[in-house]
This record gives sequence, C-alpha cells and structure tokens, in this order.
Amino acid sequence: MTDDQLATSRHGAASENAGPRKAGAFDIRVVIAGLISFYGTVLIIMGLVMDSAANRAKTGDVNANLWAGIGMAAVAAAFAISVRLRPVIIESPAQPMESVGPPR
Repeated sequence: MTDDQLATSRHGAASENAGPRKAGAFDIRVVIAGLISFYGTVLIIMGLVMDSAANRAKTGDVNANLWAGIGMAAVAAAFAISVRLRPVIIESPAQPMESVGPPR
C-alpha cells in the first residue's frame, strides 16, 4: 500500500474535502431551535406541574406557561424542519489557504 492510499484510508476519501458540504451544527438555526426547544420544554413542565388557581387568575383563566411552551416548541420544530429541508451548503475554496500569497 502506498503512502497516499494509506493516508486516504485513514482520513477518508480525498475527494470528500473537495466538494460542497452541509453546515450541520454550525448553522445558526440549529442553535436557535435548541435554545427555544429547551425553554419551551421548561415552560411546558412548569405549566403542567405548577398550575394553580392563583396563577390562572393572573392571566384570565389561561395557563400561560403551558401555552407559551407549546408555542415555543412549535417554533423550534419549524426551525428544525427548515434546517432539514433547506440546509446551508458550504462550498470549498478553489485553492487551499496555504497557497494564497500575502495581501498586497
């Protein structure tokens, strides 16, 4: 086995780095969906566990935590669906950064 074949087998195919790829976890929509879903989950739990007549009286007989949590979970799901349906594609540079000369 030659050195090139050995390097390719260790680090994957050499052509993988040359083509376009998805942003994945670096897409800002993933971070936003994660944060909103976390806060939405906390609100849903609080709405189910800490529901009392005094809290409902403050909001006009509406369980505000529960409904806000459900709304946040729906928004987080919309972000997650958006990430799946329209991923951000990152193009590889035409030449590696090492071969580019200093700015003039």
